[in-house]
Amino acid sequence: MKTLCITLGLLLLIACCCDAMPTAVQINMAPGNCCFSFYNRSIHVKRVSNITKTHSSCPMQAFIVHTIRGKQICYSGAFQWALDLYNQLHNTEGSGQQQ
Repeated sequence: MKTLCITLGLLLLIACCCDAMPTAVQINMAPGNCCFSFYNRSIHVKRVSNITKTHSSCPMQAFIVHTIRGKQICYSGAFQWALDLYNQLHNTEGSGQQQ
């Protein structure tokens, strides 16, 4: 009986610590920050504290704008204002200044 308990305990420990999961399980594990509806007006840049992209496994690609008051606003990935703001804050297009 003691051996059975130890064996089951080890098996349970291995199952909890193992990173390998079947593909069917991984598909159902979507990240929490996905957007399903979008705001369609730009806000003043002074109200923005940060902007992030949604996870690549989200059904719709979008930007999440974090305001200085702690709100999160979703913008479509094709909304030009959000794309420009993201590029500006994350310097993905460079600064445009020559030295």
